[in-house]
This record gives sequence, C-alpha cells and structure tokens, in this order.
Amino acid sequence: PTGNLDTKTSIEIMKLFEVIHQMGNTVIIVTHEEDIAEYAHRIVRLRDGKIEKDFINLEPKNAASVSKN
Repeated sequence: PTGNLDTKTSIEIMKLFEVIHQMGNTVIIVTHEEDIAEYAHRIVRLRDGKIEKDFINLEPKNAASVSKN
C-alpha cells in the first residue's frame, strides 16, 4: 500500500489502516517492505508461493507513536 511513497505519506496511510482496524475491520496488507509489515498484529511470510512463517507480532508498530518521533 505504500510503494513509491515518501516516509511521511506511508505513515499517514498506516494511520488510516489503524483507524479502520479500530472500527472492528480486518485489514490485510501485502507488502515487500519489512518496516510496513511491522505494523501488523499477525504476519504471514510467503516464499515461492508457500507459507514460510505465520506468527503473531507481539509488539506491532503504532503509526501515531511513529509520527511523533
């Protein structure tokens, strides 16, 4: 969702996804960017079309706190 966007705009997009999630919706993000994946509560990593890892992110990033730094 953040390909070819600057850092500030990427954080704004992630804030929007957080609001959507707080409203009770599931948000699925497909990305090649590790720093964007760190916002997710659950991360599923694929390699060659197969699940390589599937885990709960115990400390997901929060866009609101990232934008304050």
